[in-house]
Amino acid sequence: MLFRPRPEMLELILLHYLHARKKFTNEEEFNYTNLIKGYEGELKSDIWLRGLTDEWLILNHLLLEYNGSTFQIDTLIIAYEKIYLLDIKTFEGDHSIKDDKWYTPSGKPEKNPLHQLERCETLLQRLQQDLGFNIPIESYLIFINPEFHLYTSSNHPAIIFPAQLNRFLKKLNTRPVKLNKKHYQIAEKLNALHIEESPYKRLPPYNYEQLKKGIICPNDKTFFTDVTLICSKCGRVEEVEAAVLRSVKEFSLLFPDRKLTTNNIYDWCGGVKSKKVIRRVLSKYFKLVGHRTSAHYV
Repeated sequence: MLFRPRPEMLELILLHYLHARKKFTNEEEFNYTNLIKGYEGELKSDIWLRGLTDEWLILNHLLLEYNGSTFQIDTLIIAYEKIYLLDIKTFEGDHSIKDDKWYTPSGKPEKNPLHQLERCETLLQRLQQDLGFNIPIESYLIFINPEFHLYTSSNHPAIIFPAQLNRFLKKLNTRPVKLNKKHYQIAEKLNALHIEESPYKRLPPYNYEQLKKGIICPNDKTFFTDVTLICSKCGRVEEVEAAVLRSVKEFSLLFPDRKLTTNNIYDWCGGVKSKKVIRRVLSKYFKLVGHRTSAHYV
């Protein structure tokens, strides 16, 4: 049973908007690409986990805190006899381990994900004990990318390689699945403790003036160049209301402190559609408050 679905990543949504409207630095581009790969890997793992029996409780994307330390859980599975903590990795290429140190395909040192997994398990164990539970926890690194390989001289039972994914799932499905009230209680309590963290502090710096204005084709992020709203790249034709409402969403999320006015949205859309059209759409879907210079939509 999917107890907590994986939410859309607001940080990634905002980065998509920014990427279409400003040039990223090399570092910003690298971080943006990695975030996309990570999220896509988590979505792939969600599809893989559909093979679990319905009786299990699955919680996705939990950000928790214990004694001043925050920790993130990609996927948590609550079973009859234990809790499974899964850390989803999308590593690519030939990585290696030497003397407990991990190295990238280029030979550069990288953070040991097993240490991160151990920290996460320890904090979760302490948190659940404070909540009045003491269910054993098993933690695993799940490598979802088939293009990943790890050179190591020893076996690591906490590591599940791409070729082992189906066998691992079959192993889980052989375990007892009968759940009781206690399992639902801990799922509810952990879900209630999830922290909604603002993504804005992690975004590249930006301001209104530096962002390119216009209406963007949702297919390929190309800007519409005329009032017909026909994409010159993919040929997509878009309805006016859909295009304006999507632009309103972009504007409101990127600049939550700016008022939603006809002039502001007209400028944000790059003048592609007239103020009359903008006003008609805003009046249809939003409420006008205030008068004259203070008038705006909510």
